[in-house]
Amino acid sequence: MKKEIITIAGANGSGKSSTAKKIAQQLGFKHLSSGDLMRQIAKENNITLEELAKIAEKEDWVDKKLDDYVKQASQEEKVVIDSRLAFHFIPESFKVYLDLDPKIAAERMLSDMKNNPARHLENKGEIKSIKEMAEKSAMRLASERKRYFDLYGIKDHKDKKNFDLIVDTEKNNLEQVVSIIKKEYKKWIDK
Repeated sequence: MKKEIITIAGANGSGKSSTAKKIAQQLGFKHLSSGDLMRQIAKENNITLEELAKIAEKEDWVDKKLDDYVKQASQEEKVVIDSRLAFHFIPESFKVYLDLDPKIAAERMLSDMKNNPARHLENKGEIKSIKEMAEKSAMRLASERKRYFDLYGIKDHKDKKNFDLIVDTEKNNLEQVVSIIKKEYKKWIDK
């Protein structure tokens, strides 16, 4: 049974949050973000996302809190969720993956960090180059893969076979990405 839920996953820096917010706004849906929750948890504990990820590798309470948040959202209708594992927890959603080359993603994340005070603070201003950002992103991805396999047996949360739609955010700007998703979502929900 299909649900009026759009789940958006993707590469680091691919525009998951921006896309999800814009789609939710245009469709009149609620927007939820597990990334925002993770940042909130890190901030509450006065640590970086990397430090929180290291804790999550040893203690499952972090992922369980994030996953419970997504599972709870699955009880709602008319919601857009940007979350790495929402496709897994809400299989009856329209599952979107935003794809992006890691080097371009690192460039975008570094630019965002420099222009977004909240992101700058969460990284404690320590990342100063594209290379450092790419390394940080790769470490985060490795941590996520390990945790998701250990907790749920998910071998690769980026496996495109898990998704109804793949959108390249290098070839398409935000407006185009949103338009593509809305068009394909309408086709999917009307089937």
